[in-house]
Amino acid sequence: MTNALPVPAAEVRTAYHEELNEGQRSALLSWLSFTGTFALTRGITFSIRAGRGPFRNLSAGGEHLHHYLWGIGMLAGVGAIAVRGEDRHRRHPAVAVSYGAALALIVDEFALLLDLKDVYWARQGRISVDLGIGGSAVAGSYLAARPVLQRLARDRAGAKAAGAGAESGGVKAG
Repeated sequence: MTNALPVPAAEVRTAYHEELNEGQRSALLSWLSFTGTFALTRGITFSIRAGRGPFRNLSAGGEHLHHYLWGIGMLAGVGAIAVRGEDRHRRHPAVAVSYGAALALIVDEFALLLDLKDVYWARQGRISVDLGIGGSAVAGSYLAARPVLQRLARDRAGAKAAGAGAESGGVKAG
């Protein structure tokens, strides 16, 4: 029997709330949102570039609307909530998720913002940038989730030990 069995959602939820304080939960949600948004954005942009799938570039007045614009808009909304919102609004999980997603949309087009030229698909460094950002996203998500993962591993080990103890304790020498 391995520890690779699916973990019930209730166990994950309990570990999430008991092992992480509010700030740690926000950091985890931000990292997971960044990672998921970055991966999804890469997938969509590659499908657009290949001419496959339902997605197409958005344009207004003949100008391509880059996805960093949506990220900046989302980040402006998060900033407005941070500066002026009530505490319960600032601490809402949607703010952390929006923050991570907004950063991913912006960071994905960082080369364009840095050079002010549309070099998004230039071969130079695109793969290394993708791997670097993707690796950072996964590492950050893992580190932010580590207390929850450790708790789930401890719970699994405890349940396994309790099960083994019950099995051996039920057999009596006669």
